[in-house]
Amino acid sequence: MTTSAPMTVQPRRGPLFVLSGPSGSGKTTVVDRLQKVCTYPLYRVVTATTRLPRPGERDGIHYHFWDESKFATEKAAGRMLEVAEVFGQNHYGTPRSEVEPKRDSGYGVMLVIDVQGAVQVRNQYGEDCITIFLDVPSLAILEQRLRDRKTETEERIQARLTTAKLERREAAKYRHRVVNDDLERTVLDLNALLTAEFQRRGLAPCSTN
Repeated sequence: MTTSAPMTVQPRRGPLFVLSGPSGSGKTTVVDRLQKVCTYPLYRVVTATTRLPRPGERDGIHYHFWDESKFATEKAAGRMLEVAEVFGQNHYGTPRSEVEPKRDSGYGVMLVIDVQGAVQVRNQYGEDCITIFLDVPSLAILEQRLRDRKTETEERIQARLTTAKLERREAAKYRHRVVNDDLERTVLDLNALLTAEFQRRGLAPCSTN
């Protein structure tokens, strides 16, 4: 008589989503809505940044707020999935610890990063990541959105507009491009896209949402 150890059932890995788009395209608002309506487990990665917190932002919730020394140490140790320098002032990056453990637990992981970071992730994961470019209807509308924030200097607005022009040229390299001209429709379209990826992997919806 022979016996064997019981087999361990490995959970299916969750999909990796990469969302990019110009500052002012509505990425944060869209992902917040998606996390409320998506019936599958969806985790938004908390990225790291060297910039100072804005009013109302909390460490570990909105970002991991690191100083330059901490950021450089984590990067040198290979513990960053991607890194980017934004506007020549601040560094942003994704700790690897924010991604793979969640995917291994069956979560869909949402990375909200700029086009620099998206290139690095795409080079590492290839077809295993689903890239989405969230665009604006026009630069004129983007400029109005930035001005409506009332948090940016004129110099910063112009810098963001210049960056947006360059970023929009990269949209064709993403698997999906979604124009955020109507928030509710955009959320519905993206939710359908995410749902299809979860189903393709044979993952089950949450028992409660």
